[in-house]
Amino acid sequence: IDPNVGIVTVPDKRLEVLTKMSASAKTIPTTVEFVDIAGLVKGAHQGEGLGNKFLANIREVDAIAQVVRAFEDPDVIHVAGAINPVSDMETIAIELAMADLSTVERRKDTLEKQKKAGLSKESETELAMLTLVHTHLAAGQAIRDLDLTEDELLLIRPLTLLTIKPILFVVNVSESQVATA
Repeated sequence: IDPNVGIVTVPDKRLEVLTKMSASAKTIPTTVEFVDIAGLVKGAHQGEGLGNKFLANIREVDAIAQVVRAFEDPDVIHVAGAINPVSDMETIAIELAMADLSTVERRKDTLEKQKKAGLSKESETELAMLTLVHTHLAAGQAIRDLDLTEDELLLIRPLTLLTIKPILFVVNVSESQVATA
């Protein structure tokens, strides 16, 4: 239930050269922290499975590596009852988008209520940006697909939206599938 965390040191031969050039007393390589979060199920944005806990864990990461299963094994149960990596990827995309849509709608509602009392120029700009993001999400598109400026990204950053994060798909195959690929 709780995420597993692994920290990996990233080897880089260039680091030694830089250490010598700068006459540093100590060399500290960069690290990457991997957070293995339990699988997401359909309906997570409404609290199914780990629901909001799962989504909260994802909000804390910088990028998503989505591992999808593509191997058959009668001893390893699939939550959906069948192996379908494309369907699994679509389920995650929908759940992340629905969670973002909910977050954007809550913030938009707050700003629209404040609008009656008079919004600051910054809040008006944020409301316009949220309207654009909402339309994009409602059309089934990830926010990472929008061509946003740095200023626009700064406006929505506090919302910690999920579909703005870069995503890498990793297909988990069997040993025999690796040999035939």
